[in-house]
Amino acid sequence: MPSDTVLYQAAALCLTYPDEDFRARLPLLREAAPQLREFVDHAAVTPAQELAAHYVQVFDFKNRHSLYLSWWRDGDTRRRGMSLVRFKDVYRAAGLEFSGEELPDFLPAVLEFAARTGNTDLLTEHRAGLEQLRSRLTDFGTPYASVLDAVCAALPTARIGARP
Repeated sequence: MPSDTVLYQAAALCLTYPDEDFRARLPLLREAAPQLREFVDHAAVTPAQELAAHYVQVFDFKNRHSLYLSWWRDGDTRRRGMSLVRFKDVYRAAGLEFSGEELPDFLPAVLEFAARTGNTDLLTEHRAGLEQLRSRLTDFGTPYASVLDAVCAALPTARIGARP
């Protein structure tokens, strides 16, 4: 069984827009993260334009399937700004500077952070949002739900006294 760090990195790739680089990595993803085979196999047989259109349909039209973790806790409120600062602070404390085009709470970025550092605190702090996203993706009937299934299954259980 591959380590959770490999799973987190592979899941991060699966949850980004499916461009040509993603398609080229499908054989590696299939071997590296067997937990993601259902999604990877689907992506491999789905025409590129159809897969890209499905990604946009699932993630880009409404917050109902938001990949931004602080949205699940804070919504579009002022509190969200402080949550985004917290993400950046956690990255900085690990010696990393967030410089992505996305916000620091973008799930693929948080998964990549967990893969690089082994620190799953941000994921476990936002477990409720991840579970909501997983449930909504399942209800929507998208293969992306299996990616969230694997991520949620790999997360450590919440520690007593851990920050919510």
